[in-house]
Amino acid sequence: MNRYCLALDLVDDATLISEYEKYHEAIWPEITASISNAGINNMEIYRFGNRLFMIMETGEGFSFEAKGAADAANPKVQQWERLMWKYQQALPGAKPGEKWVLMNKIFSLH
Repeated sequence: MNRYCLALDLVDDATLISEYEKYHEAIWPEITASISNAGINNMEIYRFGNRLFMIMETGEGFSFEAKGAADAANPKVQQWERLMWKYQQALPGAKPGEKWVLMNKIFSLH
């Protein structure tokens, strides 16, 4: 198993943040399927203010490149991503168009 941690900011607006959370209480089944089909075994998203933190646990065969290609070819995923951009904003230092930014692990107790 591999674990990845990613970060993203939301637009700092209480109404939009509330809407974003409501979407994530019942994400579309096509989105759940695309996550599972990519080899992601578990995913959690946490929020503090407008900062999001995602933890992904994946199988050994998981690839960000393959997931990105599959997402680009999936119209329902593209619809979801366009909708989510209403609520999201890139982190400072993110590349143009980059949403979730992979974080570097700097400490482990074990």
